[in-house]
Amino acid sequence: MPTTKKSMAVIGGGILGMTLALRLRQAGHQVDLFEAAPDFGGLASPWSLGEFTWDKYYHVTLLSDSHLRGLLDELNLDQETEWVETRTGFYTGGQLHSMSNSLEFLRFPPLGLIDKFRLGATIFYASKIKNWKRLEKINVCDWLRKLSGKRTFEKIWLPLLKAKLGANYDKVSAAFIWAIIARMYAARRSGLKKEMFGYVRGGYRKVLEGFVERLQREEVNLEAGQPVSSIRRVDGKVEVHGNAGLLGKYDDVAVTLPAPVASRICEGLSTEETDRLNGISYQGIVCASAVLKKPVAGFYVTNITDEWVPFTAVIEMSALVDRDAAFEGNTLIYLPKYVPRGDDFFKTSDDEIREEFTSALLKMYPHLSPSDIVAFRIARATDVHALSVPGYSETLPPQKTSVPGLHIVNSAHIINGTLNVNETIALAERAASELAA
Repeated sequence: MPTTKKSMAVIGGGILGMTLALRLRQAGHQVDLFEAAPDFGGLASPWSLGEFTWDKYYHVTLLSDSHLRGLLDELNLDQETEWVETRTGFYTGGQLHSMSNSLEFLRFPPLGLIDKFRLGATIFYASKIKNWKRLEKINVCDWLRKLSGKRTFEKIWLPLLKAKLGANYDKVSAAFIWAIIARMYAARRSGLKKEMFGYVRGGYRKVLEGFVERLQREEVNLEAGQPVSSIRRVDGKVEVHGNAGLLGKYDDVAVTLPAPVASRICEGLSTEETDRLNGISYQGIVCASAVLKKPVAGFYVTNITDEWVPFTAVIEMSALVDRDAAFEGNTLIYLPKYVPRGDDFFKTSDDEIREEFTSALLKMYPHLSPSDIVAFRIARATDVHALSVPGYSETLPPQKTSVPGLHIVNSAHIINGTLNVNETIALAERAASELAA
């Protein structure tokens, strides 16, 4: 326990804010946690899909996710985790291919033998790189072309980059693809042979329920449904204001909201700080959840390289999660589309998206018919992950601001990884250690 107990507030009740609040409270400080939404969880929140409830966005636990697995163990949920050997598919040239093991990789039709060798060598080489900072100075397209060759880049890497980043595909550094390769490669038991993915029975609804209960036991003051409109330092304290007025005065306040939002509500920041915060470019997501009567293809993830398909991938969650136990015997799939923050696609109506997405889905999988669709819901998030442009870590504003007692800690500070629950928890624990000190 610290010698001096501080009053602290955490703004934003996603996994980042919840973990930060828990660790600060465990360090002995008094902590208030504010969340604008009615419930805690952020991007990990669940919602109703007809007869059952599951995650609004797709999540998976990897064997290498040590921070997430540690938290699940702390919440007594580690024994609730199911581990399943999954398969990976590719949809290219109007055909569906399995690429779940070494033999299937060698048989993969779109690439020649030399192309496959260079692709495998690229993945292996990237998985061994430790000094990621030098990759920040290299454009991702230049790096992949050099390592994998022109044909492999155009047939595999370019469509995947466009699917994940849209018009921003050529703006990020090689560190972006390195982080993805490093995480997924670490999940494999033996190279390209097997991948084991995990999930908590009951999904993130169960995780969040356990997390909230733990925060309550630790006597963290939870304020859901309480949006914060401004934060300022007055008379030696950091004041947090809501729509109805003052919410509290604190020694320290940590804001976990996206950079543009933090810049807007945090008063007294320097011009350089606001410029850096507003200069961060975010990718957003429009993600459809579809409940079907039939399985799709049995691949947890199907990567898509055909540009006529309007969504990034097909995530068949029921290839991982037990259909009968979790989905009333149905199949749950996610159809994500990543677009830049502010993209007009965010304004597209649910009916238009459903028509466009289901039309493509039925064309990809002819054994499905419109009557097989039991439920279809669309989620939108504008600030999902920051683009790791060249030199990103050097332009990112520090977590400790020029306003005494005010800290900004958000997913943009994940500078050498991809946005996922494990990296989010790791960031929160590092930030809590610094704040608690």
